[in-house]
Amino acid sequence: MAANLPNRLIQRFDRFTLAMGHDVAMAALSFVVTLYLRLGDEFFRYSNELVIGGTITFAAASAFAFWLTGLPRGVWRYVAIDDMILVARSVTLAILIFLPAMFFWSRLADMPRAALLINWFVLFALLIGPRLLYRSVREGRLDLTQGGPRDDQVQVLIVGANDGAELFLQANRRRRRAPYYVVGILDDAERRQGRRMGGTEVLGTPQALESIVVGLKKRGLHPQRLVIATPQIDGDSLSTLVDLADRCGMTAVRLPRINALAGGTADAALEVDPIAIEDLLGRPQTVLDRDAMDRLVRGRRVLVTGAGGSIGSELVRQVAARAPSTLVLLDNSEFQLYSIDREVEESWPALKRESAIADIRDSARLSAIFQAHRPEIVFHAAALKHVPLLEANPSEGALTNAIGTRNVADAAIAAQVQAVVLISTDKAVNPTNVLGASKRVAEMLCQTLDAAVGPTRFVTVRFGNVLGSSGSVVPLFQRQLAGGGPLTVTHPDVERYFMTIREAVELVLQACVLATSDRAGARGGILVLEMGGPVRIQDLARRMIRLAGKRPDVDISVAFTGLRPGEKLFEELFHAEEQSFETEISGIKIARSRTADLERLRDALGELERLARSGDAAGTLAALRALVPEYRPA
Repeated sequence: MAANLPNRLIQRFDRFTLAMGHDVAMAALSFVVTLYLRLGDEFFRYSNELVIGGTITFAAASAFAFWLTGLPRGVWRYVAIDDMILVARSVTLAILIFLPAMFFWSRLADMPRAALLINWFVLFALLIGPRLLYRSVREGRLDLTQGGPRDDQVQVLIVGANDGAELFLQANRRRRRAPYYVVGILDDAERRQGRRMGGTEVLGTPQALESIVVGLKKRGLHPQRLVIATPQIDGDSLSTLVDLADRCGMTAVRLPRINALAGGTADAALEVDPIAIEDLLGRPQTVLDRDAMDRLVRGRRVLVTGAGGSIGSELVRQVAARAPSTLVLLDNSEFQLYSIDREVEESWPALKRESAIADIRDSARLSAIFQAHRPEIVFHAAALKHVPLLEANPSEGALTNAIGTRNVADAAIAAQVQAVVLISTDKAVNPTNVLGASKRVAEMLCQTLDAAVGPTRFVTVRFGNVLGSSGSVVPLFQRQLAGGGPLTVTHPDVERYFMTIREAVELVLQACVLATSDRAGARGGILVLEMGGPVRIQDLARRMIRLAGKRPDVDISVAFTGLRPGEKLFEELFHAEEQSFETEISGIKIARSRTADLERLRDALGELERLARSGDAAGTLAALRALVPEYRPA
């Protein structure tokens, strides 16, 4: 590296010297051209002393000005507006430095004063013109042989005449062999129709895509990709664009991040991003009180059960980012606990943390951990959640989801925890499976304990499926896509509510703020996260096939396998007997009314635990039905 340093310095010196020589030569030329423009044929009758002396003096003044402003250090390859401003400043400074010579040097006394203004414009043009010409040549804009796309170029249409589209066009042009040939731009704004951006015409609106593609094909152009440059676009609009692109034989992709476009070099790859399935299910961003969420966690001792799971690990990340005094990670999976522990150590090395391997079914172990760490807030995410597996193993589901929640609640009360947040599921509403019934029991317990107005608040948060979680259908579809299909769906009409992991956890934190501050009047209630509309699973499968650049039922099929044990066609967020109320946060509602007698509930839980620990599956199911009258096994 040290050996290369002199060569690098020489290269930089040569470039600077070459640029400085060019700029000074242009300054000298501008002075002569200015005199001729101002004087006409009288120029030839002027003395050589005035012309030569003035030229040398102005060139020297300009060289000093250029050195002061650093003009020769600019990279001509990327000349832009900022460089034009720098040229203007440099020219102005050169004129101001030269100006005193006109008054104090007698040889220049006869020079017309108006020539200085002319010289400004002439010198500016002579400095910026070669720079723009150089960039145009390097980007191939002056190549008259370019009559259409190359065979190796991907023809694209851009959606959105905005800053991102402009950067994409610039980044594409900077490549020595541009990977994309932009055939046009689509934009909703009426005023932009028929106008041009970076030499590319705005052909129409995105809704007219099909007719626009037909017109382009008549001109011998065949767009292959629809590049979506609109940064904020709702899920329905994005889905419409994906469907339109599919009907036109195109794939829809996202524009790369703006910093990736702006910071790319001439040789860097210019890759568009695939559209994530989460984008298609997106909905308007809920306005959250993040300051209150920070205050909830900052400086407090926080414990997360199921810390290595999908929801638990995201809870750990968001809690860790809000600077708790101590973060306790609890999980019964050694590998999952190790993974999240390492991630926290790498991302937040200064955060005090503890990791505990424990099963929430073990009340003694749980109590010891709570007494040792004395958490102030507990997020209870530990659960068994796979519907068919729990149907085959009902005792395990009851022990973890129902009895485990009771153990967490008892340990929290004994340790004087301020708030316990239970993560529940929409499957607890009119349950048809062990997962839903056991989670409903957990809800009942926490509702009843919270309504009892003890020192420990019990906050229950209910929501639907989470994209990307270990039990989600999306990872299954991704594996099936990688294997060439088919994508398996249980029933043509089965539908589910979906949200992203990050969105779910943010709303869980916000719900905890509402409940613990009593602003929502949430005592004894269940906070229900707004999930948008339900999504048909077969529609989700077909969208994922299209996003992979394949055609549903042609390249990859969708197969229906029949409903699995315990599965139902649709889920619900509210029971018929639950009154729902709006809260001050648009993405959160509250359901109230269904609490139980605490002593009877504890007795019933004791019997459920006895049956489950004895391995009596039939007795466990009967106990669940007794606790949850609406439980109807499918």
